[in-house]
Amino acid sequence: MSLALEDQTAVVTGGSSGIGRAISVAFAAEGADVVVADLQEESRDPDEHRTTAAVVAEETDQSARFVKCDVSDPDQTRAAVEAAEAFGGVTCMVNNAGIFHGEEFTEVTEDQFQTLIDVNLKGTFFGAQAAASAMIDGDGGTIINLSSVAGLRGSAGYATYCASKGGVRLLTYSLAAELGPQGVRVNAIHPGIIDTAMTTEDVPIIGTDAGDEYMQAVPSRRWGDPGDVADAAVYLASDAGDYVNGESLTVDGGMTNTT
Repeated sequence: MSLALEDQTAVVTGGSSGIGRAISVAFAAEGADVVVADLQEESRDPDEHRTTAAVVAEETDQSARFVKCDVSDPDQTRAAVEAAEAFGGVTCMVNNAGIFHGEEFTEVTEDQFQTLIDVNLKGTFFGAQAAASAMIDGDGGTIINLSSVAGLRGSAGYATYCASKGGVRLLTYSLAAELGPQGVRVNAIHPGIIDTAMTTEDVPIIGTDAGDEYMQAVPSRRWGDPGDVADAAVYLASDAGDYVNGESLTVDGGMTNTT
């Protein structure tokens, strides 16, 4: 079966930078048009001043448009899905937008907790809901939720993040059961440490002594690249993944199952 995505239209939240950007460009390279839904159009990736839509236009034969979107607001997420109608309607929803930070559990405030849950879990829930409604009315499709290895096991210092990503994992399984009979496949990707602004700036891991020690637990002995996750997303969205539903695809260099 082919990995090609001709005649598909993807909505990628958090698509301006990092993993979302890589997924957007990879999808376009395989033939999909893309709606890039994000809070800002500019990339946070170092040494990359072009927008994701510009990269798609310059490096592929497909079309892309940017839609400003705060995924914690369901109205904005629905608007991003509706924007896909310009390309024929959404066939693949990638709920990628997320935030990441560490914490001292006993010091977490309600506002801090709610902000992270609103983006990581609520955003995924209502992004999937908006896409599923359109797909059920159309010819079906695929939903890909970005969880994390933190959604597979707990980590000290990241209780809220683990709770949000664990919620994404179980949400994925529930939606696969509910939407599968209606022609919509739902799967989750669980990245490990990926080299993005999230792990170099937001929560510095890569490039630190602690990070160097952490890498020794990764059998592949390298950090993940956004392209590694994008390749997994292309597979799940394509005909090659047609019988993959309600699955967690871990992209972590072997860390989770060997430590």
